[in-house]
Amino acid sequence: MSTSDLIQPTHLQRRALIYVRQSSPNQVINNQESTRLQYALKKRAIERGWHERDTVVIDTDLGRSGSTAVDRPGFQEMVALVSLGQVGIIFAYDVTRLARNCTDWYQLLDLCGFRQCLVGDQDGLYDPATPNGRLILGLKGLIAELELHTIRARLQAGMASKAERGMLAFMLPTGLVRLESGDVVKDPDREIQDRLNLVFQTLLEKRTLGKVMRHLLEHELKIPRRDKWGDTHWKQPTESALSEMVHNPAYAGAYVYGRTRLVKSAKTGRKQQVALPRDQWRVCKRD
Repeated sequence: MSTSDLIQPTHLQRRALIYVRQSSPNQVINNQESTRLQYALKKRAIERGWHERDTVVIDTDLGRSGSTAVDRPGFQEMVALVSLGQVGIIFAYDVTRLARNCTDWYQLLDLCGFRQCLVGDQDGLYDPATPNGRLILGLKGLIAELELHTIRARLQAGMASKAERGMLAFMLPTGLVRLESGDVVKDPDREIQDRLNLVFQTLLEKRTLGKVMRHLLEHELKIPRRDKWGDTHWKQPTESALSEMVHNPAYAGAYVYGRTRLVKSAKTGRKQQVALPRDQWRVCKRD
């Protein structure tokens, strides 16, 4: 059966969804050709027989990873429309755009098969309700998940190897700066140095972070904090900010890698960072 024979009048009476996704904001900005090719699938849907008014582009997941369906409103919208029997076909430039997680992928295939919804990509059209269609789509999903794990494993191995040599550069905490030579020194701003010294000295005297915070608030003293772009701002002290500051090994002259581990939450399904005991840190170079 040719791919054109898969399209029946019942499919054309329903919507054609064009699913557009890039995995990160950086890809959205720097890989615009891929995004353009994905939007061009709307023309392909029209050529296959769908009316323009029945073709719907879902692009709310641009800049979101396909490793999970959590926090992907576009994917959730697509699943809802398919479950209501309103979709005749889902177009994606590559089915890996739909999901890179076999759990989410097979649930979508089951739903598409039950609702007689086709799936199309640059290689062809597939019917998840048929053994051949499900086999091909299943293999594509497995390969997509394997690729994701392989890419991550290579990146993590490369970062770990670089960290073990002390060559992996992290964003430094407030009060430390990295020279062009790679050496780390104290920030030349004396006000920042003095405020950090005050925080640590007060902690030695007061013994608790709560007392340190109250001392700073009573004297209307702010603490320097570095944002994600590396700029320093003076902010009101909070116990969490002070805790992050005094527990940062960089202030003790230590180069550390692997202090946390990603763990999937049983409640939300999201992955979150969990702190590891010091003896489980992957790299710890003192002085």
